[in-house]
Amino acid sequence: MLSEQALLDLLYIAAFTLGGLGFGFGPLLIVYLFSPRKNRNVSNNTGIPIECGMETIGPAWIRYGIVYYLYALMFLAFDVDVLFLFPVAMAYNDVPGIRPFIEIVLFVGILSLAIVYAWKKGVFKWERKAYQQ
Repeated sequence: MLSEQALLDLLYIAAFTLGGLGFGFGPLLIVYLFSPRKNRNVSNNTGIPIECGMETIGPAWIRYGIVYYLYALMFLAFDVDVLFLFPVAMAYNDVPGIRPFIEIVLFVGILSLAIVYAWKKGVFKWERKAYQQ
């Protein structure tokens, strides 16, 4: 027989599992219940990427340069690192000495090595390329 604490723990696990499933499948169920059931094929526009009633200009599949993705990765790396610096600075607020400062400078220094590496690889050279259509 399970103790009262074990039953309470199982109840918490069941509640969190049902909550997780509700957050996972709830939006899918809401979309299924409230989505329109009519056919959206108005003037044969279901083949275009955006069904807003406007005619598209050019093909839907165009080639983007790899530079866009490299800039996006650099932005994500620095965005996450800047978000990391604020809680670290707040955590080190009450720590005496120079050690927290050295740790943050070391972290930013390693981060700046990523910029130097990308610069040496030529990521920041944006050359215009012409593609045949």
